[in-house]
Amino acid sequence: MNIQNLMKIALKALNNNKMRCFLTMLGVIIGVGAVIAMLAIGQGSKDSIKAQISEMGSNMIMIFPGAENHGGVRQSASDMQTLKPADYEALEKEAQGILYMTPTVNGSGQWVNGNNNYPSQAQGVNSQYLDIRQRQMAEGEMFTEEDVKKAAKVCVLGKTLVDNLFPDGTDPVGKVVRFGSIPMTVIGVLAEKGYNTMGQDQDDLALVPYTTVMKRILASDYLQGIQASAVDENQTDETISEITEILRRQHKLRDSDDNDFTIRSMQELAEMISSTSSMMTVLLAAVAGISLLVGGIGIMNIMIVSVTERTREIGLRMSIGATGRDIMMQFLIEAVIISVTGGILGILLGAGATWMISVLAHWPVSISSSSVILSFAVCTVIGVIFGFYPAAKASNLDPIEAIRYE
Repeated sequence: MNIQNLMKIALKALNNNKMRCFLTMLGVIIGVGAVIAMLAIGQGSKDSIKAQISEMGSNMIMIFPGAENHGGVRQSASDMQTLKPADYEALEKEAQGILYMTPTVNGSGQWVNGNNNYPSQAQGVNSQYLDIRQRQMAEGEMFTEEDVKKAAKVCVLGKTLVDNLFPDGTDPVGKVVRFGSIPMTVIGVLAEKGYNTMGQDQDDLALVPYTTVMKRILASDYLQGIQASAVDENQTDETISEITEILRRQHKLRDSDDNDFTIRSMQELAEMISSTSSMMTVLLAAVAGISLLVGGIGIMNIMIVSVTERTREIGLRMSIGATGRDIMMQFLIEAVIISVTGGILGILLGAGATWMISVLAHWPVSISSSSVILSFAVCTVIGVIFGFYPAAKASNLDPIEAIRYE
């Protein structure tokens, strides 16, 4: 018997039990929809993180004082004073792989403007910070290297601080605000950037010359960090090696000594976050895939019931010439039709659920063609695997015994 006739018989049999057929598909529909939605959330999260890191500068290098641990012991705060302005000057003079660089020192406190105040940080940097972090000015201007040398009491505010300190919409440029008891002249406002993937408000900051923070706010002579951009993203590792060599020489470390500083690159951070995100995506997909397995078991269960109900029909067909192979193919085709149709509806459900998540929850989502193809392929395989046993059982029936079955 040819495939076309077997298809007609299978479709007719399924049509005779529409509700049971739909309920059998439901497990596959929900399973495929869940897998696609979970993979879309995971992929969207990865893409969003990569985009955020790219915006911050994929060639950015961050240098922190103190080793992560020394002899297996994590360093205390008092040991984290190993970066000095002289280190920054040495890197600025000798490091060929660095395009932009800024020291970083932060002071926490209250920003005040008249009766309005807001808790935030005074982030001490130099004028190259904007190039490193790829930030733009909305109005006014960035402070200059001359302001840095003089430890000028000037600042550049982010949009969040502007909204809280000037709620009436007053232009902040040229106005004097206070950080604690220190007056600061606002010379510029940063362009709005919003929240990043980690939920951090990128506009909740105030940039101040790092010398001002060190001398007037913290009264310290060490740096809390150094941020830099490599000339070329592909040369980030070479630039890190160059920085390491210069700093070890600056700190007079012997070959046997551990580094008393830590260097991290955005590439390293991106790989770590991407790896974690991939693990979470696989976990979510695996959990959602359990419903696919349940759907497959449902298909096998219903097909076994169908074989039992249609035992006499099978016997009659075999008595007029149908072979065991024909019977097996018929029930396999029924199982695959249920599975594949459920898979198609599941793909539509998954796409709809993904769209709803994007619109209502505003989560980053991304449906990849590979997840759709994979889900469809799994549905077909499930139909064959879970339909094989009932089909084999039907094909092995004895025609005479089958006809006598009540």
